Amino acid sequence: MFERFTAEARAVVSGAAEQAERTGSDTIGEPELLLALLDRTDSPAAAALGLQDRRASVADALAAARRRGGVSAADAAALAGLGIDVDAIVASVEREHGVGALAGGAPGRRRGVRRRFTAEAKSVLERALRMAVARGERALGDEHLLLALTCGRGPAAVVLADHGVTHAAVLRVLDADGGRRAG
Repeated sequence: MFERFTAEARAVVSGAAEQAERTGSDTIGEPELLLALLDRTDSPAAAALGLQDRRASVADALAAARRRGGVSAADAAALAGLGIDVDAIVASVEREHGVGALAGGAPGRRRGVRRRFTAEAKSVLERALRMAVARGERALGDEHLLLALTCGRGPAAVVLADHGVTHAAVLRVLDADGGRRAG
């Protein structure tokens, strides 16, 4: 599959592995893919949507979801409506097991170890490839990764939607740009 990736898309995938190493994650997931996409200042998709200047906000939202064990802010609010205080649960777990206990992994842990992609991240890569093919494009670019992230149900899609980046918005930008940008 990776032979169809553009240099930009390959840089996002390798950047995701670096993100996982920085956070101490044992795996590469959707959040790492999104952060790596935003790290690319020359990324056609992220630059077109103006996310670079909101990278810190996106990173904070992903870190908060990670700290809550993947529970999004919207899910935490919904649970609060049922009388379940996710922040209190997280605080209790962290008092007992240490800060970041629900996040999995510890920063700096397992340096140099090859990290595996989560099932969700593999699904993003597969969706991106299908989207590129459906759009009649021969190569998979970083814009296809962004499209795939926006149509999922994981933390990356939720955080992107909270920042105004939806699947429809990405499609509008790509279509206004005349399809795939040169990369």
